[in-house]
Amino acid sequence: PKCDPHPAFQTDSVPSRSLSFSRDGALFAWCNSKGSVLVMTLDLPKMVLIEFSPQNNILATWQPYTSKTAQGDANLQLWDLKTGVLLKALFQKKVELWCPSWSEDEAIAVRSVNNELHFYENNDFNTIANKLHMQKVSDYALSPGPQPSKIAVYVPGSKGAPSFVRLYQYPVLGGPTAALANKSFFKADKVDLQWNRKASAVLVVASTDVDKTGASYYGEQTLHFLSVTGETALVQLQKAGPIYDVAWSPSCSEFCVVYGFMPAKATVYNLNCDPVFDFGTGPRNAAYYSPQGHILVLAGFGNLRGQMEVWDVKKYKQVCKPQAPDSTHFSWAPDGEHVVTATCSPRLRVSNGFKVWHYSGAVLHQWDAQEAELWEVRWQDAPYGRYPERPITTQTTPTALGSTQAPPTQAYRPPALRHLPPTASSKLHEDEPPQNMRPGSSDKNLSKNALKNQRKREAKKAAKQEAKESDPAPTSNSQSESEPSAVSQSEPSTGDPETDKKIKNLKKKLKAIDELKEQQASGKVLQKNQVEKLQKEAQLLKELEQLTLG
Repeated sequence: PKCDPHPAFQTDSVPSRSLSFSRDGALFAWCNSKGSVLVMTLDLPKMVLIEFSPQNNILATWQPYTSKTAQGDANLQLWDLKTGVLLKALFQKKVELWCPSWSEDEAIAVRSVNNELHFYENNDFNTIANKLHMQKVSDYALSPGPQPSKIAVYVPGSKGAPSFVRLYQYPVLGGPTAALANKSFFKADKVDLQWNRKASAVLVVASTDVDKTGASYYGEQTLHFLSVTGETALVQLQKAGPIYDVAWSPSCSEFCVVYGFMPAKATVYNLNCDPVFDFGTGPRNAAYYSPQGHILVLAGFGNLRGQMEVWDVKKYKQVCKPQAPDSTHFSWAPDGEHVVTATCSPRLRVSNGFKVWHYSGAVLHQWDAQEAELWEVRWQDAPYGRYPERPITTQTTPTALGSTQAPPTQAYRPPALRHLPPTASSKLHEDEPPQNMRPGSSDKNLSKNALKNQRKREAKKAAKQEAKESDPAPTSNSQSESEPSAVSQSEPSTGDPETDKKIKNLKKKLKAIDELKEQQASGKVLQKNQVEKLQKEAQLLKELEQLTLG
């Protein structure tokens, strides 16, 4: 992208409140304290939100609700972009769900009104074409993509009844068999509904405001999966703690979840909700797929230090590890080659500015707000599919602004311990590397199917080994049960029964350590006591050597 100011755009010196691009990037609008400016000017000085419809037929604007009259003021306006005529003025008190949701072809629009959903057809907002009659619908999400349109609705639980999410296909919204899928659950004060691009499945992050167990300051979250074919599931996460972010891959065949107490885990799941790849743990709380779906960025923003991990998701290979400290915003350019990170108000009111950089870590442009405040940064949108996927490069192109590559850091050690060699027990956290970077891992270049088949074989092998160990060992008829048979006939005897017994116990412990090594190499996360057993291997070998030689 060119980072110079656009010559055809005259800078607006009046402070702006909001800006928006149309979905195809052809139109741009912003609103300031005097009104709205685009292909037409609207005299709405109190307007704070603005949005285009998918086909650029309607412009929606919203002002804070005031009640100067008994009926209040209609604060949601819908404008005809071709003529500039006000089509409809509606009441919308809450800023949540303020803008109507349109289908991609604008054949359907839906609004939440008094805890029920009103549907409009062909942008005729004077006639309610359909309603979803359900008690207290508090959230919804209309599916992307072509017709037929589908909608996910959330109804919170009350009086001991569970909350639930249901999927419907327009216009069939009533009757006991109308729902395509239904998922009920407890522990939900609010939900986040995310459709994939093909509108074949929905992810539901259910959250409570307070974790009654006291384990988390952020409340308690669970992740649920619903398919339009009727399948539902609770996604089983591999680490306890909050769910920070969930992101669908543009391929629609998998999704990434960032979760667990810090350092957080990140895992990719398929549509069966089975883990496909484990990125291990790290200081992260967000996941961003490129528009083409070939690159995934795992990042730690907000109260973290801005560390990012750029991954090639086809090979599951890490491309680079840049850093953008104090960032409050991250977004991909439509070309899938560039990103922008920014520090914006009111999240942070100092050091406002933004950086444009290549995903390999090279900074291409930097802008600092100096004494001003930066409120929003946004890429010009482009239709999906305009920019093809390009081969991934791991080489950083040098620029005058340098790179965002994070310098290597070492764990803090108290002054009294700095003259001593580092030990595993001095680590604050038990960091877990990605599954293809763990010791003994042999699946670095395997495909997803090969990885899945390998895990099945390893699980089958472990089950056989476990069954074998649980069976009692056959005893020889020639050997009396009263004998202290510490050593089998195949093992050499030292002549001292006590020494033979010690040797047998040491060999038994070493065999258990070998089995733990195999489990670790297959990707299993070991417990703390199992890791401690591995650390004793050298000591046990030394003791065995002394007994056998002595």
